[in-house]
Amino acid sequence: MTDLHDARITIDLDALAANHAALRARAGGAELAPALKADGYGLGAAEVADRLWAEGARSFYVARLAEGVALRRALGDREATIYVLDGATPGSGDTLQGADLVPVLNSLPQIEAWNAQARSGRLKAALHVDTGMNRLGLRPEEVKVLVGATDRLKRLDLDLVISHLACADEPAHPLNTRQLALFEEVAALLPHARRSLANSAGLFLGEAYRFDQARPGIGLYGGGPEGYPHPEIRAVATVEAPILQVRVTPRGESIGYGARFVATDTMRVAILAAGYADGVPRASWPNGQVWFDGAPRPLLGRVSMDLMAVDVTDCDAARPGAMVELFGPNMLLDNAARAAGTNAYELLTRLTLRATRRYVGLRGGQA
Repeated sequence: MTDLHDARITIDLDALAANHAALRARAGGAELAPALKADGYGLGAAEVADRLWAEGARSFYVARLAEGVALRRALGDREATIYVLDGATPGSGDTLQGADLVPVLNSLPQIEAWNAQARSGRLKAALHVDTGMNRLGLRPEEVKVLVGATDRLKRLDLDLVISHLACADEPAHPLNTRQLALFEEVAALLPHARRSLANSAGLFLGEAYRFDQARPGIGLYGGGPEGYPHPEIRAVATVEAPILQVRVTPRGESIGYGARFVATDTMRVAILAAGYADGVPRASWPNGQVWFDGAPRPLLGRVSMDLMAVDVTDCDAARPGAMVELFGPNMLLDNAARAAGTNAYELLTRLTLRATRRYVGLRGGQA
């Protein structure tokens, strides 16, 4: 049931498609394999995948096994390649194989487990090489051992070798070029495998980072490559909350928990039906703003679980039921995230199911 007092998330799949086209132009001839982990960065993996399939995407990345199973179910009989970044974790082999998922193998034990899973015939896999992130992935010296012991790969079709850039959103960071050089060196040991290094930001580092496949994530969903708005990237999600009440706060009185904000003059204050339970970071104050009636409006006091206060002094349009943009085409995602001391990734994936969702640009119309 939709409550008129709910926060609202509008997801513009036409903007998603435009971002896909912009990133595809950046990729040159490289395949774009969108990242759909965390439920499509909080925007709905099934709906996002359906639209990106219509735009030509045929390969997708998820993080968890359950995400891969759900995405395979959503795509139905479409022949998509779905890569699972967690790889062949203990006990996952039958589910991976049954759902026709491709594990991104991250360690020698995972390689052994997936090789054993093949039993007869061959199984497709990708190989993750750590070139400087120091999270998942084989170290370069482990890859050298691996290629020297070909029996470990005898049942595996290694279609792809990948690595992940740690500092792509900082183009001048020296780790970018070090990772590129190390990736080229290690990937040369597997000459028959395609190569993938660039994420969204990596596509803006130049042609050398493109290789055969790129794995865009945040750029598809409205985040700029350096954590700032970019003219080629459109807003996809618009998050709005209704005004519950407009009240007058006299000079000298405080607003919110901790009495951290004190009015220096009498002011009109709008109380919005959204808070950190809806995904608005508690740390959005004191730097955060929202957009209402054609202008940015500052937050007043700490964001609480279900409510937040906004300065609407001298704004006649403020009234109960009016919708206020928390982020979207006017209050851009990167700016809202930076004001809260976080990034666009976290701001999107914090969005909860309590808000009413509406999709624009679904292949069958609007919902």
